[in-house]
Amino acid sequence: MSVTLPNSSDVGIASELSAFQQRILAILAEDARYGLAIKRELEAYSGSEVNHGQLYPNLDELVEMGLVEKSELDKRTNEYALTEAGHDAITTQLSWVFSRFITSDNRAEEITALVDDIR
Repeated sequence: MSVTLPNSSDVGIASELSAFQQRILAILAEDARYGLAIKRELEAYSGSEVNHGQLYPNLDELVEMGLVEKSELDKRTNEYALTEAGHDAITTQLSWVFSRFITSDNRAEEITALVDDIR
């Protein structure tokens, strides 16, 4: 398994994201979504209610950071999509986590098995 791991100086914006914001990016990595669909995905993951006062300020911050793009679906509904910078933030975060988690061949095999199960 050959992976290029980030240096601590390469982590950049990914290190500034909250766990909540990282989850939003992960949801948008699959496909663009409108706010209520993102909210439902977050609630399904956490098993608890996500209020609008938590979701939309975080979405706005991700837009300001250039990690998410916001577009208007209709007069009442916005759609959010992951940008290339958002994609890079996800891969940087995953790479950093893997660099700490994979400390042996057994752990590398665990990650490989997880990826294989997802495919």
